[in-house]
Amino acid sequence: MVSLVLSILVSLILLVIFIEYRNEKKYQEDRRQKNLKRTGKQTTSKKIPQEKVSIQVSTKEHTPVIVKENVPLPQANHPKFNHSRLVEMGLSDIEAKEFVSELIPQIETQIPLIKEAMLLPDFHQMERLTHNIKGSATNIGTGGVSDLLVEYNTYLKKGTNIAIAQAYLNHLQHYTNELKEQYA
Repeated sequence: MVSLVLSILVSLILLVIFIEYRNEKKYQEDRRQKNLKRTGKQTTSKKIPQEKVSIQVSTKEHTPVIVKENVPLPQANHPKFNHSRLVEMGLSDIEAKEFVSELIPQIETQIPLIKEAMLLPDFHQMERLTHNIKGSATNIGTGGVSDLLVEYNTYLKKGTNIAIAQAYLNHLQHYTNELKEQYA
């Protein structure tokens, strides 16, 4: 009898995990499709500018300094962040805003750590740091900082160009400030 109850419980847990996994895959595919549509529109209507950038380390400020060199930089054209995923999960608008207000300090805590890893340059550490906040941001909402963190973290998994990593970090700081204004 106990084994029957346990097997039913395990089956239910596996079913919930499978459904969540399938929903997450669908969400990621929808997001990828939206990004492709948006990117496709951008590339057909205008060319993405090529910027010349390289990084030199300033030991005084402990932050990379951008200097000219040939490297295409990522563009950040994401729509404003919204917390609709939390509302869809059943939270009130006020509760959802509270979750977002907790996300902002998490990001602000990681930014100096990302800068430190950039000085080494330790792409694996930068990837780990962005992965932590990416998870929080994507669970809470879409657009803005959430979309940027997905792109940034994906780049850091295989990328090795410090100028591109710095450009993403600059965008992250911009979107974090935008998030602070939006949820102030």
